[in-house]
Amino acid sequence: MNSRFDIVSHHHGPETGIEFASRDEITALQTARMKNTLRHAYVNVPHYRRVFDDMGVHPDDFKELADIAKFPFTEKKDLRAEYPFGMFAVNHQHLARIHASSGTTGLPTVVGYTRCDIETWADLVARSLRAGGIRAGDKVQVTFGYGLFTGGLGAHYGVEKLGATAIPTSGGMTERQVQIIRDFKPDAILGTPSYMLTLVDRMRREGMDPRDTSIRIGIFGAEPWTEGMRRELETSLGIDATDIYGLSEIMGPGVAQECVETKDGLTIWEDHFYPEIVDPETMQPVPDGEYGELVITPLTKEAFPVIRYRTHDMTRLLPGTARSMRRIERIHNRNDDMIILRGVNCFPSQFEELILEDTTLRPRFQCVLDRKGRMDALTLKVEAAHGTSSSQRADAQANLVKQIKNRIGISVGVEVLDAVDCGEGKAKRLVDNRPRD
Repeated sequence: MNSRFDIVSHHHGPETGIEFASRDEITALQTARMKNTLRHAYVNVPHYRRVFDDMGVHPDDFKELADIAKFPFTEKKDLRAEYPFGMFAVNHQHLARIHASSGTTGLPTVVGYTRCDIETWADLVARSLRAGGIRAGDKVQVTFGYGLFTGGLGAHYGVEKLGATAIPTSGGMTERQVQIIRDFKPDAILGTPSYMLTLVDRMRREGMDPRDTSIRIGIFGAEPWTEGMRRELETSLGIDATDIYGLSEIMGPGVAQECVETKDGLTIWEDHFYPEIVDPETMQPVPDGEYGELVITPLTKEAFPVIRYRTHDMTRLLPGTARSMRRIERIHNRNDDMIILRGVNCFPSQFEELILEDTTLRPRFQCVLDRKGRMDALTLKVEAAHGTSSSQRADAQANLVKQIKNRIGISVGVEVLDAVDCGEGKAKRLVDNRPRD
């Protein structure tokens, strides 16, 4: 491990003036922190030393923010290739926590945090929650999943850092969640927007008017959602609903947050993250205001520095409004085939691996996303091998449902069919029939 990462300790709490700093101040801070991050990654992570050397670039080549375009991107496959701890920049005794996301080929992406990283994360989630309208003293029900997923614990530490009261219900147990809303009278709730709609439906079935609850603020994320869903949540519950953004490879929730006073896209906390938008064809940066793929470099991470991480989320950078830092437009789509289902990330390739284990199935399949009631639903249409009996199909269907639940962690529908039309040429693995608004 190198000497202490000298910029990380410069914490900014949730209410400091950095959110309103001038563009020049933000640029100067980002430039200094980027230099340090590039050096930290190069010195302490063999992967980065290798790929920097292969490209003929060195941290000393970075003089201004535009120079980041000289450096290589990081992709999820790079993290998986270094599973589990090859991308860590500190020794294990300096780690405070490890998180992981679901992974293809059985390998998750593993991320680590020092105590200082945890403090930074808590600060930024607290800042996000405050921007979304939550205040010290509020009771906050956290329905994000706890565990290796970053959502629950990431949100929890931010709630406590803000000076609010965390109610750590985690996900599921819908009946109990409604009882807690009724009895504990939370002021705010955090979770996925689709699950919040499920809670609304359960309240109505139990004879409750969702508008009569104590909740005044909802902050939702971990899956794409629309303005139509926002309107429905706000109307149904009588709340202000805002969007939170993050991904485990960058930190977790709290990378960007929509401000409650404007609700016009998510402010990126640019003192800790440098965003770029790149053309997904040329991979060259595009000017602010143009659509492309969001690429993020965290600027203050000790345990797990990541250089130019490709999020595959399609959006654009916009000027600041409620804060001086820039915003990203709400993210509706991606430029890869990742599926986000009830907060869990998965890929068609994961389903293919499980299909290939069953000789009664052919690796011709399609993932069909629909909206069923309030929740997104995934149906896997799979082609049966020639000569498969109806009983074999039924067994294969039940087994595949079980394997997907056990190994990927989501519940899906499975249909075993005589033939699956995957289109001409390159197979169309993903069909998204969900309404866009």
